[in-house]
Amino acid sequence: MRCATLAFLCGACWLQTCSRLPTANELAAAISAAILLCILRRRIAILLAATLLGASWAAICAHLALADALPREREGVDVAIVGTVDSLPHTFEGGTRFHFRVERVLTHAATVPARVALSWYGRNEAPGAGALPEPGERWQLVVRLQRPHGNANPHGFDYEAWLLQQRIRATGYVRPAGTRNARLDTFVARPGHVVERARAALRRHILEQLEGQPYAGVIVALVIGDQRGIDQSDWDVFNRTGISHLVSISGLHVTMVAGLGAWLMSFLWRRSFFIQGVVLPLRLPAQKAAAVTGAAVALLYVLLAGFGVPAQRTFYMLAVVALALCSGRLVTLSQVLCLALGVVILLDPWAVLAPGFWLSFGAVGVILYANMGRVRKETGWRRSFAMAARTQYAVTIGLVPLTMCLFSQVSLISPLANAVAIPVISLLVTPLALVGALLPAPLAGWVLWLAHAAVALLAERLAWLSAGPLATWGAPAPQGWILALALLGTAWMLAPRGWPHRWTGLAAWLPMLAQLPATPQEGAFTVTAFDVGQGMALLVETHTHRLLYDAGPQYAPGQDAAGRILLPYLRGRGIAQLDAMLVSHSDLDHAGGAQAILEGSKVASVHSSLPPRHPVVLTAARHRRCESGQGWTWDGVRFDMLGPTRSSYEDPGLKANARSCVLRVSGKGGAILLAADIEAAQEAQLLASAPAQLRADVLLAPHHGSGTSSTAAFLAAVRPSVGIFQVGHRNRYRHPKKEIYARYADLGVRRIRTDQSGAVTLGFGAKLAITEYRTERPRYWYEP
Repeated sequence: MRCATLAFLCGACWLQTCSRLPTANELAAAISAAILLCILRRRIAILLAATLLGASWAAICAHLALADALPREREGVDVAIVGTVDSLPHTFEGGTRFHFRVERVLTHAATVPARVALSWYGRNEAPGAGALPEPGERWQLVVRLQRPHGNANPHGFDYEAWLLQQRIRATGYVRPAGTRNARLDTFVARPGHVVERARAALRRHILEQLEGQPYAGVIVALVIGDQRGIDQSDWDVFNRTGISHLVSISGLHVTMVAGLGAWLMSFLWRRSFFIQGVVLPLRLPAQKAAAVTGAAVALLYVLLAGFGVPAQRTFYMLAVVALALCSGRLVTLSQVLCLALGVVILLDPWAVLAPGFWLSFGAVGVILYANMGRVRKETGWRRSFAMAARTQYAVTIGLVPLTMCLFSQVSLISPLANAVAIPVISLLVTPLALVGALLPAPLAGWVLWLAHAAVALLAERLAWLSAGPLATWGAPAPQGWILALALLGTAWMLAPRGWPHRWTGLAAWLPMLAQLPATPQEGAFTVTAFDVGQGMALLVETHTHRLLYDAGPQYAPGQDAAGRILLPYLRGRGIAQLDAMLVSHSDLDHAGGAQAILEGSKVASVHSSLPPRHPVVLTAARHRRCESGQGWTWDGVRFDMLGPTRSSYEDPGLKANARSCVLRVSGKGGAILLAADIEAAQEAQLLASAPAQLRADVLLAPHHGSGTSSTAAFLAAVRPSVGIFQVGHRNRYRHPKKEIYARYADLGVRRIRTDQSGAVTLGFGAKLAITEYRTERPRYWYEP
């Protein structure tokens, strides 16, 4: 059974790497082959059958999910719908976001998917000033939708895959439609709505009691699993110290709560507190009653947690144990783990795409392996302490390869941080948070304040601990063979006592930990144009140097392209330092992530046209103002600043676009011209002042292909063979403009749009090599 479950998992994993789904005939053939293989009743045949069934099941689920699609002709068109708020809303500055289950479509002949994700900006339009949607409410809304689309970048979050996992087949926003947007019912009684309304009530209660407190979001996360209220700066500390798994409803917390429920039921059941005159243990053994109660409490807690994978895994394992106890069956822990794994894949084949899936099941698997065949000589509290120490050691060592694969870094201070954080969070903060969430005011405020004080004190110590230069170790994400070697070394280190030379397993880690980022050869360079939406961000790499040209947009307060895309990419590549960052001008679609880059990565110097009092200028270790005529050479690659002119800084009437830093990078493989947001007037100035330096093989389309840039004369001087358009999907500016986009085509220029191609990597070497992320890594859920 265990091997068959793992084979089923392999089939589901393989399907999630496919560029297309199998057809109905191919599915029928695969299922028929699996049935025939089962008839053979040979072990290898059973494993092959399980693999085919895993892939087929995942494909069937994907077909059903993708079939509920928004017609293309309905994108960007107002549609009136009626439905219910189907999730816990997330409030942000200027609006709120929530999932909406559609019941009826009022617009004639319109088709809308059953579940959509909506943003409501300017929420005062709801009946009653400031009224917010609540889970379970029925609303009539006028919305504007689009098919699922997300940024596609290496080492980045796959938003389209996440939407598919959530069964959300369209995203959009509520239109300002006056009285046409109206609440129809205050609550629609459905099981999911009851759970989400309870979660909303608990969150509101906690935030009211901890109003203005910096770690109120952590308390909310521990009670209902909603982590969106935790600041990114706090997440950085938790990740660097390796305790982020504790700042959620983890398997440890579910087990603890279930254990308390089981102990309480066992205590009451043995004393027959429920029915006078009846000895309950004679009707049903207290052990079985406690097991069922523990599983029921775990289910309640998991539902409040939002049904995340770690919580799911724990509940399924507890449910299997309870079922085994009630039926009198004997099961091993490995069988319980595999049964839980199989149930998760059956209910959610896309769970394998989430890091939490691998970390959750991997941690339990490591614990089982590390304790296999161990004989405990200790007794009493020494035995418990020794077991806890060995478990922590096993998890710390066992998850290093997986953590490096998923996050390209591992916390070196994690053992120390977890030794302190696990008892504080699990034994003190979480019980206090749960009790405080259920108590009425003012008792709730006192209890929650104690929990918050403990978190604040812990966070202060962790921040000090994480500030050291050796808090984490980073390296590029390991290749397949390097990961396999590291896993083999880990298994060797965690083998039972008596296994020869267990410490030599560390040698298998060396290729993983000692990797260096790939770099171009001397004189060559690469440029990565990121898919950051409506904004610009490009990484230029020479043999030993790196420059970031612009830092992408700010999406919302506290959310920017640096945190979502650029820093994860740098970590995934093992890049710990930038030699320079060039911020072309002050518009938020170019400078929005610059401050986060300075805080999240070492940057030797900053070049910009920003005002002297701009936060980026003040934060930079060294700042230099962009001026035409500047230049430098790195590793045989020439960098020439073509604009802006020195006199432009003395003209207060100029827009920020007019002062954009224009950079030309040239090497033995060609040249690229990075023109930021210059417009026709600045293009004319460049034609007059430096016409010979404009020639480039690749042109970053000025101002995202707006109608005020890319004049015919300018393009004739540059004569690019490739034009890169960094634009957002269905952006409100309608960039690139049709006439400008056509102008490039008329000149025979190959046009590449990041909203269609994802991140684009240009290799300037012996010849120009172009890699488009969506083409290199196709997936069946990507929009064609």
